[in-house]
Amino acid sequence: MRDIALQILHEGTVIPALPLVLNKDRKLDEEKQRRLIRYYLEAGVGGLAVAVHTTQFEIRDTEINLFDTILDLAVEEVKVFEKNNNKTIVLVAGVCGEISQAVNEANKAKSKGYDAVLLSPGGLKDYEEEYLIQRTKEVAAIMPVIGFYLQPSVGGRAFTFSYWESVCEIENVVAIKAAPFNRYLTLDVARAVACSSRKDKIALYTGNDDNIVVDLMSEYVFDCNGEERKVRFIGGLLGHWAVWTSKAVSYYQIIKEAVKNNAITQELLTLANDVTDANSAFFDTAHNFQGCIVGIHEVLRRQGLIDGVWTLNENEELVGSQKTEIDRVYKLYPHLNDDNFVKEFLNK
Repeated sequence: MRDIALQILHEGTVIPALPLVLNKDRKLDEEKQRRLIRYYLEAGVGGLAVAVHTTQFEIRDTEINLFDTILDLAVEEVKVFEKNNNKTIVLVAGVCGEISQAVNEANKAKSKGYDAVLLSPGGLKDYEEEYLIQRTKEVAAIMPVIGFYLQPSVGGRAFTFSYWESVCEIENVVAIKAAPFNRYLTLDVARAVACSSRKDKIALYTGNDDNIVVDLMSEYVFDCNGEERKVRFIGGLLGHWAVWTSKAVSYYQIIKEAVKNNAITQELLTLANDVTDANSAFFDTAHNFQGCIVGIHEVLRRQGLIDGVWTLNENEELVGSQKTEIDRVYKLYPHLNDDNFVKEFLNK
């Protein structure tokens, strides 16, 4: 593992979740996929999450078989960028499935040069928490793990507080992405980290696309056996940051500076609402997140970064009401889009 990458992860950064770029035949468009990766790198991100929910879990299906391919493409592009810019990018690989599958995917990620794995609980609703804790231990024995609270509407589940207590005590759990889209469950994660003996070794990342800015601005204070302990979300690993990314990098830096100087303003609180409203359109909250991936694709398509909204699942389509919502937030929040940046990037 690259120590400097783990240091960047620990200090906090912007990590978008990588979408999968397909052509009209629903086959990988390698040229456009590489270009999209370069867009994120040029936008100033500190990391890239690959083979995660936004990349589509179906890449692991035997008949599709794109898991290794997409991991390799990302590494190749990141290595070129790092060499040309003397900059380290945190490479995160999504890992899922039962213990055997998760261990196999973690070994692949390690062999390809990834720095950490995002360990998804997706599809494992019927397993006991003890099984998932053991799964975390076995994957963490291979490489650094980012724990993951995945929202139930896209395959996650609710966990007990004691589950997160146990996860936080596992050596080599280096971060936790909290993405339950639920304030109460997010507080569970923050409290578990704060009260853990490994508090200073675990970085908190927001995955709450519905509450990005507030998560990044908030301080969580808890009484842990008579001792006051404080934690913060120091970065984000987000599907939302797969679009308008250079602006996301910009407002992340502004928020980080405001937090450092204890200068949270009304403008930042308004920004929080703007970003959440835009996310509602992109993620199709009106239909319980059914269009969350095609919504991201639609924004990228409008910018000219990809050719269409095609996914591996032919049943995933962009409905008219979601298009209307994306039109609305595009018009209402021009300060959030990075169309000019993308135009300059494509002209290169």
